[in-house]
Amino acid sequence: MCKHILNAQVSIRAPCCKKFFDCPECHAEKSDHPLAKTTEMAFICKKCRKAFRKDMEVFEESDEFCPWCDNHFVIEAKEAKPMIGVEGEDARIDSRMIKDDRVKGQAEKSLWNRTDEADKLDSRQQYQEQFR
Repeated sequence: MCKHILNAQVSIRAPCCKKFFDCPECHAEKSDHPLAKTTEMAFICKKCRKAFRKDMEVFEESDEFCPWCDNHFVIEAKEAKPMIGVEGEDARIDSRMIKDDRVKGQAEKSLWNRTDEADKLDSRQQYQEQFR
């Protein structure tokens, strides 16, 4: 997985060291030599994991797809950019993102609430035992 280009569709073989990298920056980080240039490139598709070659001198629009699975690998790169922000809607409209579910108030006890009946019976028995 490339940390420079988030949507890399292929790995490219560097002609200098014969190793596959997702982008030139990955090659620069992991090797001690400059990236050699070539016109014939070898790729590995990340979708079908099969290798193929392309001649960059006669590169056409139909060459933008993997010959095995038709994955479109020539797309605009999405690069990682550091940013600080809050994901979500406006807090005035949707306040769920600022509500803390860990802090919950105690349920109100009511004379008519059936879930509190067990507490009522226990307290009545304790009351009767006190005056015996």
